[in-house]
Amino acid sequence: MLNVLRFLMYYLPVVFISSLLFAFGLQKLKYGRTFVGLSFLLANVSSGVAYSIVFSKIFSQNGPLNTFLDEWFGFTLPWLTSPDFAMLSISLVVTWKFVGYYGLILFSGLNSIPKEIYSAAELDNTRPLKRLFRITLPLINPQLIMVLVLAITVSFAIFTEPYLITGGGPLNSTTTPMIVMYEAAFMKMQPSWAATMSIFIALISFTLILIVRKLLERKVEIV
Repeated sequence: MLNVLRFLMYYLPVVFISSLLFAFGLQKLKYGRTFVGLSFLLANVSSGVAYSIVFSKIFSQNGPLNTFLDEWFGFTLPWLTSPDFAMLSISLVVTWKFVGYYGLILFSGLNSIPKEIYSAAELDNTRPLKRLFRITLPLINPQLIMVLVLAITVSFAIFTEPYLITGGGPLNSTTTPMIVMYEAAFMKMQPSWAATMSIFIALISFTLILIVRKLLERKVEIV
């Protein structure tokens, strides 16, 4: 469970900021929105096995990412050999997978905001940052909550990425509940224990989602 919290700590800020930037960027485009949106969405429907193998090579000690860092900045990072960096690497891979999907959800929320509201804000000389926090984010609260709920669900359900990229290591730092259940059911031959754990994890996930919705969900009305 601690690894789930660590994953959330890395994953939520990165995927939220990336998805918002993608949604804002998509909104600014005058041409090619459909093409760009579908291009990013392809990551969400790609084979988990295929891209996990690709990213395991990218993040390896002598992979292209460390080669780039070494040539341009003179240092490398232990992406898959350090417990902290390994979880960060997994969160970046999962972010790559879902940023297009979450971004399109937020994009739909941005498009539902009447332009007259922004016109009135400009007449009042409202600063862009204030417009973001006082107008945009409150008005897309339902979409933000949906993305948050989906992100929490993903955090409890990830298996392919950590299993294939790090094998749950190093030092079990990327071992997720799904990996534990898989090993219990198919390696230790304890399916009943794995089933019990799955129910327990589902209850925790469901409870956390209810708490988040209760605390953050707001009813937004545009008059």
